[in-house]
Amino acid sequence: MDSTLAGLLQVGVLVLLLALVYKPLGDYMARTYTSEKHWRVETALYRLFRVDPSAEQRWTTYAAGVLGFSFLSVVLLYLMQRLQPLLPLALGRGTTVDDVATDTVSPGTAFNTAVSFVTNTNWQSYVPEQVLGHTVQMAGLTVQNVVSAAVGIAVAVALIRGFARSATDRLGNFWVDLTRGVVRLLLPFSFVAAIVLLAMGVVMSLNAGVDVTGVDGAQNTLPLAPAASQEAIKELGTNGGGIFNANSAHPFENPNALANFFEIFLLLVIPVALTRTFGVMVRNARQGLVLVAVMGVIWTVFVGLAWLAEANPNGPATVAAGAAMEGKEVRFGIPSSILFGVSTTGTSTGAVNSMHDSYTGGAGGITLLNMLLGEVAPGGVGAGLYGILVLAIIAVFLAGLMVGRTPEYLGKKLGRVQVTAAAISILVMPTLVLVGAGLAIALPETLDALNNSGPHGFSEVLYAYASAANNNGSAFAGITVTGDFFQATLGVAMLLGRFVPILAVLALAGSLARQRRVEPGAGTLPTDGVLFGVLVGGTVVLVAALTFFPALALGPIAEALS
Repeated sequence: MDSTLAGLLQVGVLVLLLALVYKPLGDYMARTYTSEKHWRVETALYRLFRVDPSAEQRWTTYAAGVLGFSFLSVVLLYLMQRLQPLLPLALGRGTTVDDVATDTVSPGTAFNTAVSFVTNTNWQSYVPEQVLGHTVQMAGLTVQNVVSAAVGIAVAVALIRGFARSATDRLGNFWVDLTRGVVRLLLPFSFVAAIVLLAMGVVMSLNAGVDVTGVDGAQNTLPLAPAASQEAIKELGTNGGGIFNANSAHPFENPNALANFFEIFLLLVIPVALTRTFGVMVRNARQGLVLVAVMGVIWTVFVGLAWLAEANPNGPATVAAGAAMEGKEVRFGIPSSILFGVSTTGTSTGAVNSMHDSYTGGAGGITLLNMLLGEVAPGGVGAGLYGILVLAIIAVFLAGLMVGRTPEYLGKKLGRVQVTAAAISILVMPTLVLVGAGLAIALPETLDALNNSGPHGFSEVLYAYASAANNNGSAFAGITVTGDFFQATLGVAMLLGRFVPILAVLALAGSLARQRRVEPGAGTLPTDGVLFGVLVGGTVVLVAALTFFPALALGPIAEALS
């Protein structure tokens, strides 16, 4: 009962804090992306890279900037890993190939990791403290944590401009949006967050490790790392990649209950506040409130269902033990573990403070379903907002079909072009998940990577491709993904799952911006009230249910009922 009360208080305080920062942070981000003034450091960067900040771009040029910047980032991060022995603070680390330790990162792992961090997925198929030196961690992974998050926000802002503007083919300037996201938002906020985490006990060291003597007298070395700085942006930017293999379950990354609570707050705060930014930029704050209400209801329901499943386990071992504590840190317990797990799978963060593979069938299914909804509750930085806006467009279109009128959203008519772009955006992820998981299960040699058979083994494979295609990065840990098949297919799923929806969203934004605003008529569906919120929430659940129910029935549902 005490842990239940503590958990409920934690949820209540978390919601209260998010509500308190919702308006000021949302307004600040709106000013960041609408201000005509440039900071001096931004102007210096524009001169250095020969960018004209006053030149606005069509959606095709904006998309070319996103793709070009991301491609260059993949190449640079790949080369940093392959050339790690030449870098300072390499510490002699590297991957093990055919049971032989090397001081560099193997090509497959380097490709997968480069794609993972550039796409804001942060999937890790390696042990970070054994494979990567401090320079690659700081100058490679942490930098991508910042800029990949900034790219996501920039795309969301471009879509908002598509709704807000009229009779133009310009969506802003990608390089300006990217720079402002880094300079005005992510860097200063993550710097403050890193100081707070450092004060809470998160380690920050450039030493390789510290020698300790165990209770049995054996000598061991505990790896150290500059963890506080990466931990801050990994949560704030909904990235999720850990600097230690145990991720946020490691006491060096997440030492106590207070740090755990602060990290949950960090991974939720920007996605939640971006709905306010949306409302401010389209000059109707109620529109943002509807979206955040849908996100909040889904998040609350999923926290409750997963908590109920973990508190009432159905397996013989957990029943005998009295609780499902395997795979969880005792300093967090079930409530804090579930709150973190549902929040991280709902925000495409991928950080974990407990092992999702150890959850009961019901709770593990909730974390999986959270990703399969498209991670819009509240979703990743930027990605969550443009994801739920795409689903809102689908909801308006369906409502228009019901009443026989041309659907309209925020004064823009939704025709064939707009609905096609929205459909492409929401169909990419299910295609990647189902095709990838189907191939992995169908090929006999890939089954050797599974440590579990039956429904749970299938859930592990389905979870892996759901995580990759949704750019989440968490995993059911019972699957070994270091083979070439998984490295390649999961890497492709990350790339397509990130950039195909982005291209569709930018095309959608361009088509909306070209339209002239139409005044609402008698048959226009109001989109700033409870009815529309129910319609959007129903669309989110219905699309996922129709698409993934058969696969879920073979995995987590079968396990929960066994």
